[in-house]
Amino acid sequence: MFKLSTTARHIGLSLSFGALLLGSALHAQAQVAVPGTIKVALEAAYPPFESYEGDKIVGFDPELTVLLSREMKLKPTITDTKFASLVLGLGSGQHDAVISGLYITAERLAIADAVPYAGMGALIMASKDGVQPKTENDLCGVKVGLQAGTSWVKKLQALSTDYCVPNGKPPVTVAEFPTAPEVSQALMSKNVQAQIEVAAAAKAFAAKSNGRIVVSSPTTVYPQILGIYVKKGNTVLLKEFEKAMLAIHKTGEYDALIKKYDLTPVAAK
Repeated sequence: MFKLSTTARHIGLSLSFGALLLGSALHAQAQVAVPGTIKVALEAAYPPFESYEGDKIVGFDPELTVLLSREMKLKPTITDTKFASLVLGLGSGQHDAVISGLYITAERLAIADAVPYAGMGALIMASKDGVQPKTENDLCGVKVGLQAGTSWVKKLQALSTDYCVPNGKPPVTVAEFPTAPEVSQALMSKNVQAQIEVAAAAKAFAAKSNGRIVVSSPTTVYPQILGIYVKKGNTVLLKEFEKAMLAIHKTGEYDALIKKYDLTPVAAK
């Protein structure tokens, strides 16, 4: 019977171990497009999550990105991206991750994976001298402005079908705009009667309107979870984000950031 020599066995084990290390290295590098760097996309028109201060992008999401990148030992590059291209850009390799105040929805999870990072409901905004909807049911017969592609489009369509019309009320009229600030402009110019935005953003838009826009709902509507999105199937990067989230929970930096921006914390995995 043929037997390998001790030296041959050692060589074979060394080659196998080397192949394993090489495979692991390649697997680790596959988590981001450029090794050592993570490209994070957001739409910098959504205070307090992200907006421009001079030529610098500031807000909750950029600050969170810095903390998470530090734990992942990656250098962050933040890119201002059109809303419609945020999640879709993951599949085409335009960026590695999206951290942009996006709700976790079934539609988005069909094409990307997500890590929860904060909780937040929405608020209804109205012009100061216009209709003042208090709850989502008050939106029947109201023309509501929304940013195109947001989850509220389908929710308001469902509200019309499931509540407004069966109760003899007119349906909600939805008008979509490219960006949230454009919706607010339409609200101030009376082209729409109400606007729905994530609570923190709604308060920011109202504060900047010089009293022309008010938050009309006393409590939040449609509470959901915000998520960090990565390309579908990029399990390595997904797990790295989960570990980084756990790390900043332990340091207390996550809770401090959540408190600073008045968001709702979520548990780390």
